[in-house]
Amino acid sequence: MQRAWKRVKANKGAAGVDGLDIDQTESHLRQVWPSIRQQLLMGTYQPLSVRRVCIPKPDGSERELGIPSVTDRLIQQALLQVLQPLIDPSFSEHSHGFRPGRRAWDAVLSAQRYAQEGYCIVVDVDLSRFFDRVNHDILIDRLRRQVNDTGVIRLVRAYLNAGIMDGGVVVERLEGTPQGGPLSPLLANVLLDAVDKELERRGHRFARYADDCNVYVRSQKAGERVMALLKRCYDKLRLKINESKSAVAGVFGRSFLGYCLWQNRDGEVRRGVSKKALEAFKQRIR
Repeated sequence: MQRAWKRVKANKGAAGVDGLDIDQTESHLRQVWPSIRQQLLMGTYQPLSVRRVCIPKPDGSERELGIPSVTDRLIQQALLQVLQPLIDPSFSEHSHGFRPGRRAWDAVLSAQRYAQEGYCIVVDVDLSRFFDRVNHDILIDRLRRQVNDTGVIRLVRAYLNAGIMDGGVVVERLEGTPQGGPLSPLLANVLLDAVDKELERRGHRFARYADDCNVYVRSQKAGERVMALLKRCYDKLRLKINESKSAVAGVFGRSFLGYCLWQNRDGEVRRGVSKKALEAFKQRIR
């Protein structure tokens, strides 16, 4: 818990629905922690609802975040520190998002390597509102396969079920795991690992970073078959592909995690920051 508290303090962040910031929570926990600890051990702890915050995206839409209270961020961080070392080693080597020692750059380098090897058709899949559509029952079922602890499963379920406070009104949440809590990225990988394993079983070359997944093949027909496979896999998880942003297309010139690939006259595949990423960066610094 002390290590988790140091991480929460280092991350800073805004107050949740209780209005308590980091310093205020520190004083508050000195008084109430024995009671919270007992509730956690007995399985009766109930997280507070998360505070809804919307962040504008470059395309004009909004990304919804759910900000837990500082106390709940502390408990989630402690859970993450125990669960991640147990679960992460079982994840696919093609999964790069929100994992220790991995980063988006690794996924970009994988994409470049596949293109250099001649896999120049990409099945580029974008999931529609992924974090908002996570099915709680399917996620908990997959988590149980990794974690044989009823108390931990109960606590994770309580965090999934915590409502969202919007305009002073708490809205019940029946699906989704809001971005903003320390546990959400790990839970996302637990769910999407099912698709990774199916792609691995079939011997496909791919790179995934969170809900962005690119599969690399040699022909358009092969790409169309993979797209059909992915649709079936995501249907089983109750997730929906964003048809307008997904495609089977040539890899060169298509953006992946802010980078584009191209081929020079010598046949060497090169990489560079995409125009879209550059424009988004310019907007942020204006």
